Amino acid sequence: MNYQVLLYYHYTTIEDPAVFSAEHLAFCKEIGLKGRILVANEGINGTVSGTIEQTEAYMEKMKSDPLFEGIVFKIDAVESHAFKKMHVRPRPELVNLGLEEDVNPHELTGRYLSPEQFMKELQDENTVVLDVRNTYEYDVGHFRGAIRPEVQNFRDTPQWVRENRELFEGKNVLTYCTGGIRCEKFSGWMKREGFGDVGQLHGGVATYSKDPATKGQLWDGQMYVFDERLTVPINQVEHVVVGRDHFDGTPCERYINCANPECNKQVLASEENEAKHLGGCTIECTKHERNRYIVRNGLSEQQVEEAIALLEA
Repeated sequence: MNYQVLLYYHYTTIEDPAVFSAEHLAFCKEIGLKGRILVANEGINGTVSGTIEQTEAYMEKMKSDPLFEGIVFKIDAVESHAFKKMHVRPRPELVNLGLEEDVNPHELTGRYLSPEQFMKELQDENTVVLDVRNTYEYDVGHFRGAIRPEVQNFRDTPQWVRENRELFEGKNVLTYCTGGIRCEKFSGWMKREGFGDVGQLHGGVATYSKDPATKGQLWDGQMYVFDERLTVPINQVEHVVVGRDHFDGTPCERYINCANPECNKQVLASEENEAKHLGGCTIECTKHERNRYIVRNGLSEQQVEEAIALLEA
């Protein structure tokens, strides 16, 4: 394990995100990092990979900058780069909640809960746990008993909560996400909406998984990550598979991208089912003229016709 993946965010004030992004990209490339970093007036959010030496140099530079005083990095040991390229992009905001009035986590946010505190409250009968990630993240792994909002995008979650307010009123509400950045704003929004007792898993699931007291317990499945690993284990005590194959519903934790480049939907699928469906998430995607699975595997026209005939039968 000669490489590391760094996951981090920091709410601060960056006067000119575009200029900062260009300079930061140049620095990251200079030391050999790869990954994705978002920069906004409200701060920075990133995931990068590199050798131990490269990532240590990056963390040292960030921690030495007064702008990022107190920044925290979640670190995973890996065998190689988890990204193909390096991107640093300016954005209007770090997380898109689509609110009429934005939330400043420095002014309003939910109670910070350590992994141990979160685990304790998780088991309280008056607690409701809300997963504020995307549905495809929830489907491969989540805290036991957590609510899965029926939304396609994170920005739709506030409206879903308003429409299902009865689930949370009078309850101790716990929120969690991958690294903590979405909860910073979302828990603050819930408090502004009048939900009294709102807490957030400080540092997200990425921190919870490595905590020596919790050992990732009460988490089922894997955690989705936004790099080439796609999923990582969390629960160090027991592993319960919750993911289900897109095609036949059998237990599965293997994500693929639909082979239709115009679809590109991520679905859980075994290697056998991926091959059977030629990488397409639907028969229409399987038949797409630019099916990437067919090209990647060098399948002949006859092989493709035979596979489609079997699916249609």
